[in-house]
Amino acid sequence: MKLKYFLILGSLIAGIFFEAKAQFSLKDLTDSDYKIYTSLTMALADKENVKYLSLKKQKLKTVPIEVFDLPNLEILDLSKNKLTELPEEIEKLKSLKELSIAGNNLSTLPLQIGNLTKLKKLLLSQNNIVLLPPTMSSLVNLEVLDLWSNEIVEFPEELSALKQLKYVDLRGILMNDAQKQAIKKILPQTEVQFSHGCNCLK
Repeated sequence: MKLKYFLILGSLIAGIFFEAKAQFSLKDLTDSDYKIYTSLTMALADKENVKYLSLKKQKLKTVPIEVFDLPNLEILDLSKNKLTELPEEIEKLKSLKELSIAGNNLSTLPLQIGNLTKLKKLLLSQNNIVLLPPTMSSLVNLEVLDLWSNEIVEFPEELSALKQLKYVDLRGILMNDAQKQAIKKILPQTEVQFSHGCNCLK
């Protein structure tokens, strides 16, 4: 009975911690003096001046194609929707520096994401991503990659080209020691956060 109690308590504490962690990651997107557009209609009426668009929590199942008509967009928040894919047209947002697609249902990323060469922060937590495209090696300015609570257990070797990458979050993903070491070998200068747990995936 006591064991069951502690297991339940542990799960509750972990849930609170990870929710706080997710909110902390998304908070990074708000540290800006830019005007935040939360309506796509209003953004399209002021295309040239839109630098920050937030469409979070709007129950989106697809990314509106009009988003890709904002030539100077630097921050895009699509978190906490119902997206299952990121369109190839994402490559049109050449000025994008911060992108959050956290809290959706993505399993893959398009190859074209590698064309966002100004990207500094990529927040992908709470999805179902299994593999990262090798084209992400072109994200030469990427500093933060948040993959907390996905299904990834290995990185493409090409990602060793990400010399500016300072922080990768892989917590909430069960990995064995060999898998962790393989990722560290690819990113030796990057701080990589893993979940503590058993080496049970041998």
